[in-house]
Amino acid sequence: MGGHMPGPAEELTVDQLAAKVGMTVRNVRAYAGRGLIGPPRLVGRTGYYGPDHVARLTLVRELLAKGYTLAAVERMMSEMPDGEIALGVFETLITPWSPTEPEVVTEEQLAERAGVPHDPAIIEKLLALGIAERLEDQSLRIPNPDLLRAGLDVIKLGVPLDAIFEMLPKLFEHSNAIAKVYVELFRNTVWRQFADAGMPAEGWPEIQRTLENIIPLAGQALVASFREAMGREIEGVAYEEFGLDPTALSSAG
Repeated sequence: MGGHMPGPAEELTVDQLAAKVGMTVRNVRAYAGRGLIGPPRLVGRTGYYGPDHVARLTLVRELLAKGYTLAAVERMMSEMPDGEIALGVFETLITPWSPTEPEVVTEEQLAERAGVPHDPAIIEKLLALGIAERLEDQSLRIPNPDLLRAGLDVIKLGVPLDAIFEMLPKLFEHSNAIAKVYVELFRNTVWRQFADAGMPAEGWPEIQRTLENIIPLAGQALVASFREAMGREIEGVAYEEFGLDPTALSSAG
């Protein structure tokens, strides 16, 4: 018989697989030996790896980078069903969701954007609040630029920095509580039904779709609810500041 035909274009040799997922060939072979990825498709003595191998190794690398031990990763991966969709869902669950890409700025650029003098104490406060992260070259990584931009716009409206810094922990606390409500809703309904059914392979696409849509839908509901609550709060404060009695006004009408 003639020579073997190469595998499909999406298949990779062990060297190509290692390069694609940012690992050494030695580590790839070690993880394969521990059963973290399935066996390759053999053509003669050459093994070819597909998208599922890439997905599983990428997940292994991300979990290890997050601080999980190899034993913990093995346990998680052994419980993870085969299939690229299932891995995609799990990656969605463990990867922080952010609407915009992080930005990197210098301290001086940040002060200029805020319209305030450069002050190391302000930078330290931003670091403590998690709004900025210090990189090795002393520049600042901004994980959520949308949050920063909103803060800068509030400063330009004349609200003092100290007042914003005092308010932010409260904002984060309430945001966390609301996020917990939505996540528990998903966990106790859609996910629980799926898990109780044994996580059937045909159910993973629906789980992926729900995960992808629940965040924007939650955001829409939150904005609508917040707008109404904000209106009530402003109205109440307006009555107080002008010394008016809203009950008297309503009864007079």
